[in-house]
Amino acid sequence: MEGIFTEKDYYAQHFLPKDYLETYYTFGDEKDAEKALLTFSLKNLHQAFTLDRIKGDTLIDIGCGPCIHQHLSACEAFREIVATDYADQNREELQRWLRKEPGAFDWSPVVKYVCELEGDREKWAEKEELLRKTIKQVLKCDVTLPNPLAPVVLPPADCLLSSLCLEGACKDLPTFCSALKNIGSLLKPGGHLVLYSILEETFYMVGQRRFSCLYLERKFLEDAVVQAGFEIKWIKEAQFNFPLSVTDAKATCTVVAQKRPC
Repeated sequence: MEGIFTEKDYYAQHFLPKDYLETYYTFGDEKDAEKALLTFSLKNLHQAFTLDRIKGDTLIDIGCGPCIHQHLSACEAFREIVATDYADQNREELQRWLRKEPGAFDWSPVVKYVCELEGDREKWAEKEELLRKTIKQVLKCDVTLPNPLAPVVLPPADCLLSSLCLEGACKDLPTFCSALKNIGSLLKPGGHLVLYSILEETFYMVGQRRFSCLYLERKFLEDAVVQAGFEIKWIKEAQFNFPLSVTDAKATCTVVAQKRPC
């Protein structure tokens, strides 16, 4: 697939949630870069939702994949989380965890880490149950559509979260800018955007499959967020050294922004 951008149909056919989770979301000692990437994300989400007290009734997560880690701080701050993803298999993997099915991915080490950030590592089981109650809907999304949740129409949300999604779904920079505006339409004026993105990456591996990533630089990302109608509140960046057998990513950043009044 080198040289051809792996768009949504390729994800639908070939993306394996279990392989993805085992590669990027386990706290193995031999996975220093992957662990650093995950903990950087978790600390920034803790900053946004726990320390900065971004809160409200509804949070929509665009491109959740098969993951729940990005909701662990947010579930304390929102009455309802709507998780969305394009790939059917990702939504099903998430549902397995929600239903406590045998063989579902074990998120407990990650949950314990977030609870430790919050001051009580031993509350991890309570945290898992709260999250299961807070995720009210799991929906299909397509960020290239004017309404990414079509045909579903939801009231504007208080917060929009998107982690490692747009750069995998958008084949070029104009498409990225359009997608950012599309997802922004789901947010009420004054609502917050929490965007977690990979910088300077062209591919990442899931099992034996190579998936494309849109090459982004920080300055472009900042400009795109502003042009999509947001005011940036803060941005944090970290550098990483991944083995090329996994990805060629150089950095990652979290952007927290507020939607400007219409």
